[in-house]
Amino acid sequence: VQLVESGGGLVQPGGSLLLACAASGFTFSRYRMSWYRQAPGKERELVTYITTGSVTATFVDSVKGRFTISRDNAKNTVYLQMNSLNPEDTALYYCHAQNQYRPYDNYWGQGTQVTVSS
Repeated sequence: VQLVESGGGLVQPGGSLLLACAASGFTFSRYRMSWYRQAPGKERELVTYITTGSVTATFVDSVKGRFTISRDNAKNTVYLQMNSLNPEDTALYYCHAQNQYRPYDNYWGQGTQVTVSS
């Protein structure tokens, strides 16, 4: 099983990034996919998820309207489009997969760093 995030990097305030998480080794379409983030000195937090039926939910108020999660089951990939980035979005962003029927069956990616700075 692998979750491989990509797309992170250094971006100026107001800029955009598209994160991708490529999954392998499990039946992607049966898993709810989430993006978490962990800023320096802070706990990891759930940012947003997308269900197997492509229903989405966002849990960080500051990113609502700026971040959009999507999935492509044909490519076994989940995306996070991040717009209007600000320094408070700087964090390590993690991809997470959870089986919709067996919550204990879950996997983490290694994370991709997003740094927003001028």
